[in-house]
Amino acid sequence: MGGWAIAVHGGAGVDPNLPLHRQEEAKQLLTRCLNLGISALNSNLPAIDVVELIVRELETDPLFNSGRGSALTEKGTVEMEASIMDGPKRRCGAVSGLTTVKNPVSLARLVMEKSPHSYLAFSGAEDFARQQGVEVVDNEYFITPENVGMLKLAKEANAILFDYRIPNGCETTCGANVESPLHMNGLPISVYAPETVGCVVVDREGRCAAATSTGGLMNKMAGRIGDSPLIGSGNLC
Repeated sequence: MGGWAIAVHGGAGVDPNLPLHRQEEAKQLLTRCLNLGISALNSNLPAIDVVELIVRELETDPLFNSGRGSALTEKGTVEMEASIMDGPKRRCGAVSGLTTVKNPVSLARLVMEKSPHSYLAFSGAEDFARQQGVEVVDNEYFITPENVGMLKLAKEANAILFDYRIPNGCETTCGANVESPLHMNGLPISVYAPETVGCVVVDREGRCAAATSTGGLMNKMAGRIGDSPLIGSGNLC
């Protein structure tokens, strides 16, 4: 029996330009999830169970870009993706294009443990979810008023909001994104781009596991798949 380690994230860090109350909300949520993980590890829960537990918690809270609160596609819908990896067994599972699965990370784990594949997407992933009896909800469950407003601004700016922050005043094009002059609450809308979530754990037995979940990019094309569900890119342990 040795020590353990855990890291929880809601993206690439808190932008210092974000309103203080938003920074505080992010810190409080991450602290709550971290304490939940610490309690689970002190109870000798295996690493794979801990990362699923934490990411489910983050998917349930609408603050970050995963599960409820996911970024919206250009059609105003949600298409989520997630991945999970069990280090000692070199197993992995991933899903994309989910529209009704309440906790994508749990379906990714079922793909890993209950299917002959490592990656399922769109209708095939949704069918598998129903076969496995996971909880499903209407797509509207994932959509927040804030994200509807962000999508409206993104469309007006003809912009796609990436997970990272585009510096204010940037005049260059990055993929489909062009820095927008539009502001919300006095700040450029790019700083409101929500973030992917994830967790990585090493438990007392030295077992490592990692999980990642996201709604992708705001105003993305329907059918877009990002790096978060790609093992070795968005997830590795």
